[in-house]
Order: sequence, then structure tokens, then C-alpha cells
Amino acid sequence: MTERRPEPVEGSPFSSRPGAVGSPVPLHYGSPLAEQRELAAGRAVVDLSHRAVLTVSGPDRLSWLDSLTSQALARLAPGASTETLQLDPHGHVEFAARVLDDGETAWLLTDDGEGLRRWLERMRFRLRVEIAERDAEFATIGSFAGADVPAAESNGVPLVWVDPWATPSGHAYAHPAEHPAAGWTYRETLVRREDLPALTATPAAGTLALEALRIAAWRPALPAEGDERLLPHEVDWLRTAVHLSKGCYRGQETVAKVHNLGHPPRRLVFLHLDGSDALLPEHGAAVLSGDDEVGRVTSAALHYELGPIALALVKRRLDPAAPLTVAADEERVAAAQEVIVPTDAGATVTVPRIPRLGSARR
Repeated sequence: MTERRPEPVEGSPFSSRPGAVGSPVPLHYGSPLAEQRELAAGRAVVDLSHRAVLTVSGPDRLSWLDSLTSQALARLAPGASTETLQLDPHGHVEFAARVLDDGETAWLLTDDGEGLRRWLERMRFRLRVEIAERDAEFATIGSFAGADVPAAESNGVPLVWVDPWATPSGHAYAHPAEHPAAGWTYRETLVRREDLPALTATPAAGTLALEALRIAAWRPALPAEGDERLLPHEVDWLRTAVHLSKGCYRGQETVAKVHNLGHPPRRLVFLHLDGSDALLPEHGAAVLSGDDEVGRVTSAALHYELGPIALALVKRRLDPAAPLTVAADEERVAAAQEVIVPTDAGATVTVPRIPRLGSARR
């Protein structure tokens, strides 16, 4: 059985706050850089009430989700947070979901609730699961440690998803001396829609502030980093969203082959952009080495400490020291890359080279 949601809620109470700019939720309230500081310090919240909330209930829910997606979910403890990916048969990322279970119901927070719901419906067969869209009842609020956001509860469990990005449980490709996510305390709290107006008295930041902080933490997200070819290896998503030792699921063969025997064809890089002309590239802007296109920008923002920054997917073999430029407003902006996924990522299994027939001396 699948429960369809009621008619969507129009608008957000946060949009009526003074200075609010943007729709369906505020992009900023007039001071994006100051909002970043407040959000990162846990003194502000960000309205994400436009995002989708799905629930999967029933005794087969966790084993079923485990069999369909990239993360090990069969034994997910009540209140624990994780994330998972739904892949196509060739291992390309189609959907991403932030997952929280309350002991009776799995809560999936996602940016494409309609698409993910439809796919889950097609995969139900005779299993004891019920799928429902719940974003007409519950709204998502983003924050960092320190912010006081009263959470809705289900089965006695506060509905707070804590991002595992700072403490990876999977295989991380990025190995800087200090990962920028070391202090990443981001979480998403579900509140009932009727309680949302009361939260508008809380200091708030717009979604532009959250986006800048996400980019600075090298944190991949959909739809920003996604395209029809995206492999989780390319954006270091094996770090938190892929379990390499669990049973089979769609796309698992490609995940294993690329990680064990091959290399991802592209790799995510962090770009420090020249801020002289105050230009930010758009999503999909070309990354150039000389006159050769070597990649595309996936996300860009103005950070309150780092200045203009971006994430980009580039060719794996691109020299990490190569000088780069990025197309922006018919201009070229100089960019310095910082390695996230290294050029030698993958090929973790050493396969002995078998001598060619006849090559040995007789």
C-alpha cells in the first residue's frame, strides 16, 4: 500500500521575515556572509521546508531498503543517522536519501521525493512495506550543533538526522592533513508544519549560507553534483553512503569493479577562485586548462572566510598542479585546485600479472 500525500503547502512562513529574498524558501535575508557565520556557529537555522520527506513502514522496511540501495540498512538502530544512494544498473547515482529509523518507520529525507517514491513503488512486490509522502505534515529545518530546534517525535524518537560526513564509516578517498569536514556538525530536524510559524522568531540564514558551508566541507549533494554519469567514487561518496561489504543491490557490480580494479573516470576537486572581479561561475560552467575543457563546475558560492569557492568534476588524469581557469560571464576566472578525490583513487586490489603465453624462456 502507498499513501499519497495531501495537497502541498504553499509558501513558507520564513518567506514573510523582513529582508527575505527567494522562493520557495529564502535564499538569504539581506546579509548572506553574516548569515553563514551565524549558521556555522549554531546560532541560526535554515528553512528547508521545500524538501521532500518520505516514510517507509512495515516489518520488511529495512531489509528491503538494504537490498535496493548502497548502504547497509538492515540493522539500522532507532535514532541512528546514515545516508544511502539508489543507483542505476551501471552504478550511476539516481537518488540520494538521508535515512533515520525510529524502530517502526524509516524516514527518508531527499530532494526528489516524487521520483524516489515512484521508484520505490515499482520495487515493492509482495513485501510488507508501506510508502508515504509526509512533507505536507513535516518540514525540514537545517542547523549546526548549538541551535535549539524542537524536533517532532515518532515512536519516542526525536526526528533529527545528524550528517555522518565528519565521521565516515565507509572508504574515504580524500586524505588531507585535516579534512575540512572535521568540525562539520550539520543536522536536519523534522518539525510539524503547524509548529513552523513559531520557529520564524529564531535567527535564520538563507539557503545560500548553507550552500557555501557545504562546498567548503567538500560535501557532495544532489542535484548539484549529479548528472547522468555520476559514480559515487567520483565525489568521495563511498565515505558515508556506500557499504562495500554488504550483499548485492542494483549497481553494486560497478561500485566494486571501479573501487577494486579500476579508477573513477572523473574526480571532484575544490576550487579557490580569483575574487578580483567578483564573478561566480554558474552550475555547469567549463573548467579549462589552457584552451582545453577538463571539467565542469557543479557548485559555487562566496564563503565568508575563503572568498569565492567551487566544487568541480574534472578528468581523473588532470594534473593536480595544472593552472586552471573557469568560465564566468564570458570571462575567465583563475582557479587553484585542491585535491578531494586523488588521481589514483580506486584499484585497491592488487591483481597479479599473468605472463603472456609463450613469454617464458624454454
